[in-house]
Amino acid sequence: MGKGFLTYSSAVILQAVSHGYRHGFDIIDITGLPGGTVYPALRRLEDTGCLASKWEKHAIAQAEARPPRKYYEMTRVGREALAEAIKRYRLLELTELNPIRDPKPTNA
Repeated sequence: MGKGFLTYSSAVILQAVSHGYRHGFDIIDITGLPGGTVYPALRRLEDTGCLASKWEKHAIAQAEARPPRKYYEMTRVGREALAEAIKRYRLLELTELNPIRDPKPTNA
């Protein structure tokens, strides 16, 4: 992955995932970014190896009467990219997302 790859939006999304916000709606809520920005960025971040994902079990989603969620987690590449982005976008250093205290088990 080349230098300067991450846009500010992508860096904010990686930062949210690193703080425990693991699926699209949670990332949208915590970042304030629109879904039309978040979901394409999640796909790009996964395509470049910054994120890995796993779909939750259909039965879990069905029990909660909603579509299955795709859960994301940081990879080594993603952690390195976020560290570089934090250096580049100094505002990210000052932005403190409150990590989820007791994240729900994914049961994915």
